[in-house]
Amino acid sequence: MATTDNSFNGMTEHCEACGLETLHEVTVQIRTESLKEENAQFSREPYRVTECQRCGYRESQRMNNA
Repeated sequence: MATTDNSFNGMTEHCEACGLETLHEVTVQIRTESLKEENAQFSREPYRVTECQRCGYRESQRMNNA
């Protein structure tokens, strides 16, 4: 589970690569999932993207699946 800390910008979360609770940059990205141009405008989904500030490991999760 993510927790806030006293750092300027970030959250501490468990990093799969490090195996530790580390500082992560957390963002939300809108991604187009359809490969067909005519349906692309209807296939955008939000993803939560985290990046470990210690090792650089990135992970994303579709928000509708959370």
